[in-house]
Amino acid sequence: MEKKLQPGLASEFRFPVPENKTVPFVYTESPEFQLMPRVLASPFPIGLIEWACVRAVNPHIDWSEEQTVGTGFHLSRLAATPPGLAVTVRVRLEKVEGKQLTFSIVVDDGMDTVAEGAPEKHIIDAARFNARAAAKQDQGGRPEFLDEYDGLAVV
Repeated sequence: MEKKLQPGLASEFRFPVPENKTVPFVYTESPEFQLMPRVLASPFPIGLIEWACVRAVNPHIDWSEEQTVGTGFHLSRLAATPPGLAVTVRVRLEKVEGKQLTFSIVVDDGMDTVAEGAPEKHIIDAARFNARAAAKQDQGGRPEFLDEYDGLAVV
């Protein structure tokens, strides 16, 4: 990991909300979701926030050997966004504790603040992490398969 990764690092990007990112498209198998409003569904802002954090951090780590994975997510959803509008995701790196990163985020759609929160990510060695995930899969995903990897519990 390079020494350039410091609190205060900020990034933002804009994403137009398409119809297929609305609630009925989260799980098309769900008849309940099919009847819900066609607004940006909660999983998608979470993904956009993760994406924005990755984009902010990648120039400052040894990408692609080092990557980040989400370890915590504190999010408040504050407003709905229909398709056709765009959301802007703003992230700021607030804290660096070894390989643990804490961000602040704001998502807005030009009319309202859509979400605010504090995601946490952990820098991993991608090859080692992928090897641990493959070993877990080889173990059949048994719940008793537990190991520590770079400070993350792989359950």
